Amino acid sequence: MSSPAGRGGREISCGTLYLIPVGLGGHDVLGLLPPATLGAVHRLRAFIAENPKSARGFLKQIAYPRPLREARIATLSEHTPASELPELIAPLLAGEDCGLLSEAGCPAIADPGADFVRLAHSRGVRVLPLVGPSAVLLSLMASGFNGQRFEFHGYLPIDHGQRARAVREMEDASGRTGATQIFIETPYRNDVLFRTLLDQCRSDTLLCLATDLTLPGESIVTASVADLRKDPPVLGRRPTVFLLWRSPK
Repeated sequence: MSSPAGRGGREISCGTLYLIPVGLGGHDVLGLLPPATLGAVHRLRAFIAENPKSARGFLKQIAYPRPLREARIATLSEHTPASELPELIAPLLAGEDCGLLSEAGCPAIADPGADFVRLAHSRGVRVLPLVGPSAVLLSLMASGFNGQRFEFHGYLPIDHGQRARAVREMEDASGRTGATQIFIETPYRNDVLFRTLLDQCRSDTLLCLATDLTLPGESIVTASVADLRKDPPVLGRRPTVFLLWRSPK
């Protein structure tokens, strides 16, 4: 794919879009990110983030080597209209490297950014994902469920009836295919979702509740619905990834 043309027809090489993972809520970010990831972030001067304030906090945690006021941070959130994406990608097309930051975990995974990454590909910008924590993958690794076939559903419906139907559909799908079903919820609705799972799922369905991943209070529980009904863990408002699995008949 050709590079965009500059003045006089001279071709300009695009910059690289770095996809930068951050921590999952704790403060030991330096212990979670490998040196190669930290080194790449330290070299950047331009960033695109869901929340510039959080992004500056992250840069401070990883000992960003320049004054934070020198880091240019544009905003890309779920409320950013598509009409603003060309302005966000302009520095990359002009040859500057930029970093895309998530609020937690990996950019574009249960997070705004996928449309921008797709735009970067369409404009010939190199996209380089960096290594770091992903709550979805960490929970799947720890669940004991099928890691060869899985589906991530993001957030389930807020409406009780629609949420109950979604749970039953995921359970039926897992029973047919053996695919692990993964989903999340806003922490203050954890208990409502958990109650729906206990009410709607068959007793022999397995659930995994992966809470506070990488944080000091981390808890990962895999058990049958029957056992969880007897001794339900307390989730409270802690970030939790939910996983469901049934052995295919």
